[in-house]
Amino acid sequence: MTDIEAPLVSLELYETNAVNIGTQQKSADMKRFISKIRDDGLYLLDLNQTDSRIRTIADFLNRYPMDRIMVVSARQYGQRPARKFAEAIGAISAVGRFIPGSLTNPKLYTYIEPEVLFVTDPAADQQALTEAVNTGLPIVGICDANNNLRNVDLALPANNKGRRSLALIYWILAREVLKSRGEMTDEAWAEAQDLDEWESTF
Repeated sequence: MTDIEAPLVSLELYETNAVNIGTQQKSADMKRFISKIRDDGLYLLDLNQTDSRIRTIADFLNRYPMDRIMVVSARQYGQRPARKFAEAIGAISAVGRFIPGSLTNPKLYTYIEPEVLFVTDPAADQQALTEAVNTGLPIVGICDANNNLRNVDLALPANNKGRRSLALIYWILAREVLKSRGEMTDEAWAEAQDLDEWESTF
């Protein structure tokens, strides 16, 4: 993020929603996204990098037809925000259990041919990620301090386990995708989309 760019939302809002709260383990891949370690052993993610990556990913997603972007979330707290994100931008969502073969077996009723896969957690969404790798799809993923980036082409460093964190990340990302297309402003988005409504209710 350059010096002249203000954060997409305040750093305080990111922190309030625990976007920067990582895990007690860190992978070698994620080391560069970690700002410090807390006294309780939790690694904290660099919010400036998170903010910058949201911009990058919004621009990247806008290279594709929205109905060819597939968003998946096996993780419970990611299901509602992933679905709402897909609805907002016109993408495809597959939440809950991912049906094996959905990206590789044309005989399946769930078979689909997206052009890019967005995973909420590369570890929890391993089935979808593996199939995307096998079919050569680019993969974008929300990645926590402990994630392996081996098959992730574009990582968004953030807490991918927290209810509030996932709601905020998907909420901002949807807004930025639509803004890049000239279809939304910050004010209109905040008025139309209550962030609380994006949180998982279970």
